[in-house]
Amino acid sequence: RQFDAWQEWAKQRGARGLAYVTVGEDGVLGGPVAKNLSEKELAGLAEKVGAVGGDCIFFAAGEPTPMRELLGAARGEIARRCALIPEGAWSFVWVVDAPLFEPAAKAAAAGDVAVGGGAWTAVHHAFTAPKPEWQANFEQDPGNALANAYDIVCNGNEIGGGSIRIHRREVQERVFQVMGISADEAQEKFGFLLDAFSYGAQPHGGIAFGWDRIVTLLAGASSIRESIAFPKSGGGQDPLTGAPAPITAQQRKETGVDAKPQAAAGGPGSPAGEKGG
Repeated sequence: RQFDAWQEWAKQRGARGLAYVTVGEDGVLGGPVAKNLSEKELAGLAEKVGAVGGDCIFFAAGEPTPMRELLGAARGEIARRCALIPEGAWSFVWVVDAPLFEPAAKAAAAGDVAVGGGAWTAVHHAFTAPKPEWQANFEQDPGNALANAYDIVCNGNEIGGGSIRIHRREVQERVFQVMGISADEAQEKFGFLLDAFSYGAQPHGGIAFGWDRIVTLLAGASSIRESIAFPKSGGGQDPLTGAPAPITAQQRKETGVDAKPQAAAGGPGSPAGEKGG
């Protein structure tokens, strides 16, 4: 019954379920999935994951990213329900070796904006430097190239992140090429940056902390909404300021919200563009 509850928990998160294998006190593996595994597949499974008698091994099958998110959430939920997290503990970890690129189709499917018209787009942003060992050949294997980026996590919550930036023009141009941004488009949109690199730029980078997340942890709050200065409702409303509020006709005029572009000389709709029959 408890395992069935975990299946429902996984389905509530949009997954098809959460597969598991139980480890008996005698070391024998059981459960629905174990019946479909060969002796070779079962051998060494418990030892590989560090499971002992009385444990349960959860796993998932599917696209790597959503399955990792599911298993990560399951690990945290199991730890909370089983009181495995020490009260008042602070656990930090640096997350490094992030990918430099991801398939553009995957980013678009996740609702992200895929910059460029190529098959690959930047995971962090287009100005993140590749790790030193990937600088010379990242375009040869974009799927495995690593970014010189880093995140810091506390108690399972990302509280800060940043990266080392590109400071050489030729590296930036090569990143644009992988992303399907032509030389002309790169110069048009980012010429100011590329030109600045031509004069020389020192290596640089940084990190930004999410202080609302840090305050949430320090306060022991269950939701970041308790720490955000101006939390929004589900409909995007700001209860404190009442935004968004209706704007007046004068404000619309000042901001040019309703401005219509003028037809180009000789274009459709202009006197010069009209021809008599």
